[in-house]
Amino acid sequence: MMVKELKDKTKVDELIVTITEKKEPREFQSKWSGSSGRVCDATGQDEAGDTVSLTLWNEDIEKVEVGSKIRISNGWASSYKNKLQVSAGKFGKLEIVS
Repeated sequence: MMVKELKDKTKVDELIVTITEKKEPREFQSKWSGSSGRVCDATGQDEAGDTVSLTLWNEDIEKVEVGSKIRISNGWASSYKNKLQVSAGKFGKLEIVS
């Protein structure tokens, strides 16, 4: 799957991107579930040069650095503040690829 194929509120079977930007992590507290943790915004670029916003959660934050090539499997894509973003989410997997 490529960035241009992503659509709002859809599953991401597999997406491979290189991290071009990673912001500072921040703490969150869910108003709905009461859970808390850390979240971080990043940007990834696919082989075609298209970019997408990524949301990194908890332990995935430490796995990723600028320049890392990652694979997101069984993730999701959704629009937040009119901007498409991708995440491995609770049930997906983020891994570093070489």
